[in-house]
Amino acid sequence: MVVVFWLYLGFIITPILLLAVGSVGEIWTNTLLPHGLTGRWYVDIVTDPSFQRGFVTSITVSLATCVATAIIAVPFAYALYAAAGRGWRLAARILFLLPIAAPPLVLGFGFLLVFSSETLPWMGTPGLLIAGHTVMTLPYLLQTLIADMRHQDLATLERAAESLGATLPQRLIGIILPALRHSLASGLVLVAALSIGEFQLSNLIAGFLARPYPVVLLQAFYGATGFACAGTIVLLVLALAASLTSARVGNQAANQRGVA
Repeated sequence: MVVVFWLYLGFIITPILLLAVGSVGEIWTNTLLPHGLTGRWYVDIVTDPSFQRGFVTSITVSLATCVATAIIAVPFAYALYAAAGRGWRLAARILFLLPIAAPPLVLGFGFLLVFSSETLPWMGTPGLLIAGHTVMTLPYLLQTLIADMRHQDLATLERAAESLGATLPQRLIGIILPALRHSLASGLVLVAALSIGEFQLSNLIAGFLARPYPVVLLQAFYGATGFACAGTIVLLVLALAASLTSARVGNQAANQRGVA
């Protein structure tokens, strides 16, 4: 088992290490490791106009996706949580499995068919890209919120508040939202990470002037290898920062509940 673990870990880490080495290598052609040492690839990434636009587009789409998913997920999660108590657990499970049942490539082809028509000529618009990312990331935030509702036994808290005369809006503002603040924050960081790193759907529906960072990164691999490696490392750092932030928020929430 230990050997399998180290083989698996090496299989994951080795490509990342090679990317890191390649991002500071001067020349890398038909050799296992690059020759020379340079930092100019990172300078080129910062100064390249296409990468600047791609980075801004990814951050903008990610933030908009977070807002959209938060607005949709909180009431939707509450409805699914209440429905699950009435025997609708199968519907909730199907919703959680949607990212697997409908992969980004399938969703992208569906968007191509629907939104490239004369009736709905929205293909290539930032709004459609945000909508696509929202559809893809919504189940992850829903699962986080519903799991937190079950963990806190939110139904018992609501019944206690309802017995004291609290209306649904009062329970939403005074109980539900404060109880979900940590899981909502952690889930939104995960949504941001998924949105920033998403490629398949974005590559199919993004417009030329609104291509997110991963799509622009693909074009770099047809040019200088070091440039592409540096761009990939930047994307990896963003993803790791988002993942660590999500984990930290989740741990803080768990510690606070343990103290309480």
